[in-house]
Amino acid sequence: MSEPRSDETWMHQALDLARTAESAGEVPIGAVLVKDGEILGEGYNRPISTHDPSAHAEIVALRAAGARVGNYRLVDTTLYVTLEPCAMCMGAILHARVGRLVFGAADPKRGAAVSAVRLNDAEFMNHRVELTEGVLAEECGQLLRNFFRNRR
Repeated sequence: MSEPRSDETWMHQALDLARTAESAGEVPIGAVLVKDGEILGEGYNRPISTHDPSAHAEIVALRAAGARVGNYRLVDTTLYVTLEPCAMCMGAILHARVGRLVFGAADPKRGAAVSAVRLNDAEFMNHRVELTEGVLAEECGQLLRNFFRNRR
């Protein structure tokens, strides 16, 4: 049996997807949804190219996984994303019943996991996701800082 992949290894995969987004002119955010060591879905930011405001990396990964398993409930999965999810994405993560969320860089202005809003702690939500924050945070954050610096 092979050695299980680490959070850092999966986050590196999400970073590769973020770089794909960047090369397409999108904000560099990537996401990978994993269950039992297997990728069920992955995505990178695509709202500009798809003309779809909901085409964030997390949503793209959740949609791909749902289509693959034939169910919108993605229990016992782990979602790796390079930036703390926004309110839209965090809501989708909770509704999909993702078991664990691992993110790199925090988003103090718009983050909806632990920063600006804490949807995971909202009493009206009927699911909680296990949170792990700060995995490869510096690398994830630097990718975003460089992207926005170059656009100015």
